[in-house]
Amino acid sequence: MIEGSTDSGAEQLAGSQRVLAVLLAMAMFVLVVDTSLMNVSISSVVRDLDTTVSGVQAAIALEALVSAAFILIGSKVGDLIGRKRAYVLGLLGYAVGASAMAFAQSLTAVVIFWAVLGGIGASLLLPAMQSLIHGNFEGGAQKKVYALVGAAAAIAAAVGPLLGGFITTYLSWRIAFVLEVVIIAIVLSGIKLVQDVPYTGSRGVDTIGATLSVLGMGGIVLGILVWQEGGEAVAALLVIGATALTGLAYWLVRRKRRGETTLLDPDLFRSKIFRLGISQQMLQQIALGGTMIALPIYLQMVLEYNAMQAGLSLAPLSLSMFAVAVLAGKKAGDRRPSGIILCGFVLLTIGIAALIPIVPRAEFGWALVVP
Repeated sequence: MIEGSTDSGAEQLAGSQRVLAVLLAMAMFVLVVDTSLMNVSISSVVRDLDTTVSGVQAAIALEALVSAAFILIGSKVGDLIGRKRAYVLGLLGYAVGASAMAFAQSLTAVVIFWAVLGGIGASLLLPAMQSLIHGNFEGGAQKKVYALVGAAAAIAAAVGPLLGGFITTYLSWRIAFVLEVVIIAIVLSGIKLVQDVPYTGSRGVDTIGATLSVLGMGGIVLGILVWQEGGEAVAALLVIGATALTGLAYWLVRRKRRGETTLLDPDLFRSKIFRLGISQQMLQQIALGGTMIALPIYLQMVLEYNAMQAGLSLAPLSLSMFAVAVLAGKKAGDRRPSGIILCGFVLLTIGIAALIPIVPRAEFGWALVVP
């Protein structure tokens, strides 16, 4: 009897962990698919809100700006208030942003609720999710959950343009954001399965470091955005951002030497693997992220494609990324990861270089398939 009860409890725990893993994957899916939906439906959003492409594009960039500027602060907030609470607040921020998109009648609502509140939600959600996976799973189960969450992000990137294009063309882009709210509600319904992860480090707050972080990352991203819009003071914004980031590096090292609380441990950058990893990730996001923003606008505003046609034209890019990622994971074997990454960057560079002369002359989206 006792043995049976123990086995039953273990099975129930395993079942609960499986459910939690799926819910975490769903949260990541929403996080990634959100921007894809916005990009592929940009022409419909412009028409329905009676605004401009540059205005909607600015809102998309602002969401990225807020996420980048507050990501380090969001991680520290999770340390102070609890990772579970930060996770919930991040999901609620995303739900508010998606709800605003569903009912918005002007670009102002999109900027305030989707770009700003949603961006803050992302800055809380991402660090908290990583900590909760680490704290709620162990050993092989932990690796499987990280893989599942990563797969959810890849699937969202792959199907986002197609899903968004279909819903926008045959229903409404607003329905897509309503579905996001539904998914978030499902994720929050299982919040009792999440065990909070205690923070044992210093509870001090590095106010100056946080300020420099916001000014640095915010200045760089805002400078690029203003440059894109043909605005003034671009150089000043970029200089402010670069100066603030330099000051942040100095400040973090100084506080670390004094044994004081730092917003980010500067010793991480002593690791060659860490430096290479974040550099590669940044370059990948700049190249692919920029492509996934620029191409939908070109297809919809220049070639006058509807959202479904734009989604289908982007499908080879997103689906091939997903397929190659799965294939590379299975066939990597004893090959060095650095070699695989280098090969990926070479192919990416060739593809983007081929797009440059093709795009101005293309008369249909499928001309972009091979590049």
